Amino acid sequence: MSIDELDAVVFYDKPFLKFERLLETYYAFAPKGFKTFLMAMPIWLKDKMFLKKLIKDELKKVEVYDKKKLKLLFPEHHLSHTASAFYPSPFTESAILTIDGVGEWATASICHGNKNEIKIIKELRFPNSLGLLYSAFTYYLGFKVNSGEYKLMGLAPYGDAESDDVKKYVELIKTKLIDIKNDGSIGLDQKYFNYAVGLTMANDKEWEKLFGFAKRESESELQQFHCNLGLAIQIVTEEVVIKMANEAAKLTQSKNLCLAGGVALNCVANGKLQNLNIFENIFIQPASGDAGGAPGAALAAHYIYFKNQRNTAGPNDEMNGAYLGPEFSDIEIIQTAKKYKANYQFFENEDALCNQVASLIANENVIGWFQGKMEFGPRALGNRSILGDPRSEEMQKKINLKIKYRESFRPFAPAVLAEDAQNYFDLKSSSPYMLLVQPVKNNLRKQLPKNYNALPLKEKLYYKRSELPSITHIDFSARIQTVHKETNPKFHKLIMAFKKITGTAMLINTSFNVRGEPIVCSPTDAYKCLMRTEMDYLVIGNFLFEKTKQPEWKEKDNWQTEYQLD
Repeated sequence: MSIDELDAVVFYDKPFLKFERLLETYYAFAPKGFKTFLMAMPIWLKDKMFLKKLIKDELKKVEVYDKKKLKLLFPEHHLSHTASAFYPSPFTESAILTIDGVGEWATASICHGNKNEIKIIKELRFPNSLGLLYSAFTYYLGFKVNSGEYKLMGLAPYGDAESDDVKKYVELIKTKLIDIKNDGSIGLDQKYFNYAVGLTMANDKEWEKLFGFAKRESESELQQFHCNLGLAIQIVTEEVVIKMANEAAKLTQSKNLCLAGGVALNCVANGKLQNLNIFENIFIQPASGDAGGAPGAALAAHYIYFKNQRNTAGPNDEMNGAYLGPEFSDIEIIQTAKKYKANYQFFENEDALCNQVASLIANENVIGWFQGKMEFGPRALGNRSILGDPRSEEMQKKINLKIKYRESFRPFAPAVLAEDAQNYFDLKSSSPYMLLVQPVKNNLRKQLPKNYNALPLKEKLYYKRSELPSITHIDFSARIQTVHKETNPKFHKLIMAFKKITGTAMLINTSFNVRGEPIVCSPTDAYKCLMRTEMDYLVIGNFLFEKTKQPEWKEKDNWQTEYQLD
């Protein structure tokens, strides 16, 4: 397809509106923020203000095209998010709740979708933002803003919900930082924040006075008070999300809800929302963050600008498992193997491959699993995954420290056969995109010692909490992926083979990457990851690579040193 054949090229927000917000914000806070104003303006005046020209110039690098035919469209940021959730959903009509940091002005919005139309009902505007509030705590607790929020969510359950500290922190947040209204709208006291015109998210000195401890430095040891503050902001976030959802239900009278925006990746809040039965059905865009703005912008153009009709024929969403990325042929896999003189075993029969790999996993081997099209969005969903045995007490520690090179407290998700999920979890629906956290069944749990909450963090972490210790988080929850034969038949077949061997219908599923690296995309990426880590086997398509049978890897020591220091 050529560029001249495209109906339009669509960008996911309006740069001029964003620039207006920037100028008005600096004006409102002046003279504060003059330093960041001087840093921001050259970038805007050079590139961002002239985004049309930038897009046209970049397209010219792809191929020669007729500029007169090219239609450029710029839907608002929140419309792109909203469209990304509603149009692929299985609902003819739905309430749509978008919550993120900030777009042009909007930080949260309630909309109503009906067939191919979307109506904006209510917006919360900058600088009041639930997403930016959560990011400020991400920053203060020593994680990286815009990528470490999920670490904060994973840390929160290590807080002691019964402690005076957590109750005190929740009260301080709600009386000093945030004013929460019944409709879910919020106001943030800007005295405590720097994100509007500063270089950091929070006013460190004010937060230290408020919470009684200094900002945690990245990589420093986590203390119980860090965990308690993490739990406190998670509790407050859940309260606001639920109030916003109630308001969306009241304003739209819909039984369906679509969720988008970065806050929709908070799968703990999503699980709490689902359990309240405010809506009968919930669909969450699997790439709820800004990545989802790309398909959302295109869908908004397709249905709103070009007025195409929309059909929702079946019960399944149109993301189809979110397997939208590149895939690689057997020839390309063989070329990679030849390049590295790699040894492999090829399986003509897919069933034989799955049986062999399932047996390896049951013997506590860690497997890199690389199949078909790469997943779109932040989660590995069975095509670019690292797999392990959820029954193993050592597997969480092994994968975190020897393969992912990341914090030991980070939990792993279970990939469970959709038809068996309710045998293990209190799950009311499918969860194909790993966006719902729900409890592990009571009959699988272990009794905790009476002094459990007083134990040090690491002792809590490695205490066997259930029959499936590697996927059971510290609060007996799990971030569940239901695996469906219709959308990923090979991954489903592998888990079926594991079930036949062990009686357990799930695997550990974590993204195929190490800390600081993106998820692997190509066979070369996957092979390098095998050789640079302590992974045991790699499966690419129907090719099985055993780590111990590979040629010597000269990069290994330097690479490991680099990532242990990161």
